[in-house]
Amino acid sequence: MARLIYGLNQSLDGYVDHDGFGPDAVLFRHFIDHMSRVTGSLYGGRLYEIMRYWDEDRPEWGDAERDYARAWRDSPKWVASRSHVSVGPNATLLMGDLETAIRALKAEQDGEIEVAGPALAAILTPLGLIDEYQIYLHPVVLGGGTPFFKAARPPLRLVGNQLIGESVVRLTYVPA
Repeated sequence: MARLIYGLNQSLDGYVDHDGFGPDAVLFRHFIDHMSRVTGSLYGGRLYEIMRYWDEDRPEWGDAERDYARAWRDSPKWVASRSHVSVGPNATLLMGDLETAIRALKAEQDGEIEVAGPALAAILTPLGLIDEYQIYLHPVVLGGGTPFFKAARPPLRLVGNQLIGESVVRLTYVPA
């Protein structure tokens, strides 16, 4: 049975914003390695469209970007969206009842499936479908934006922490 893991970069004041701050070289390598080993990724429609950036090589990319793109393309993707009628390569559109579809996905797969995006996590959290939360805490204050937890934070228990590079701490929580 697969485990669903929701993890994102977060500012000190609790916001996620891929334009407000990003990973340094060490953390980016961590994400490349992570993407290379996950069973797949579960996206909502909007974040999936943002991530499709990695579908085609760009001339300005360095080795690390090409490595991430390769890992992203090779990893299966499941897209939970009511507005999409089709999805790109190596992606499956989840149709019908989302809870039933996600429970079936967890039962059919092994390993870790990353949950991408606060909106999707806000739907899955009250259903008890997320097995682990990973907050990549950056020493940045954004002052607003999209919060990591878009709904009430569930009761959590800290099970790990890891310094990645010189300034990012990954905090790992499980439902209490």
